[in-house]
Amino acid sequence: MNKSLDAQAALQKLMEGNTRYLTAKSCGGDISAEIRKKTHDDGQSPYAIIITCSDSRVIPESIFDAGIGELFVIRVAGNVIDKHQLGSIEYAAEHLGCRLVLVMGHDRCGAVDAAINHEPANNIKYITDEIKKAIGNVTDECEACRLNVLHSIEVIENSIEIKAEERHGLEVRGALYHTEDGRVELISTGK
Repeated sequence: MNKSLDAQAALQKLMEGNTRYLTAKSCGGDISAEIRKKTHDDGQSPYAIIITCSDSRVIPESIFDAGIGELFVIRVAGNVIDKHQLGSIEYAAEHLGCRLVLVMGHDRCGAVDAAINHEPANNIKYITDEIKKAIGNVTDECEACRLNVLHSIEVIENSIEIKAEERHGLEVRGALYHTEDGRVELISTGK
């Protein structure tokens, strides 16, 4: 656990963890009694903020071969961003020293499918409406997932509070997790 990692070092550490995950049969992250005691006594110092879907197949600590205290994970269906997620990002950046925000969508996303193919009601509609803003009329699931990640990045980067953090080395990146093979694919934002 090292909160002093810059964004590029944090991203490299994530991708190295994903490489180990691709061939692992169990998570190698430290979940020992010692690390539980250490993080209880000393607090957390995650090296990255991960915003991802609530889907039960998407487990960031396993995907990046991380243990207790290494990742600050924010999960919400469709990895959409609102003020709750922005507040959590700001907390992790300001108080915990994280320098990398990774928005990670995934293929076969039920929330994206619902936005493309259904008209959900009740509170689910808040999620699918946000995804529809991101994807417009796109019906290709892979492209829709990518556009949804890019939209979430844009929402984060347009946050006044997050912009202030950019001066301190905070980077926002995007990725897609492939549920079939476990691979994380970084998404270019075109910047």
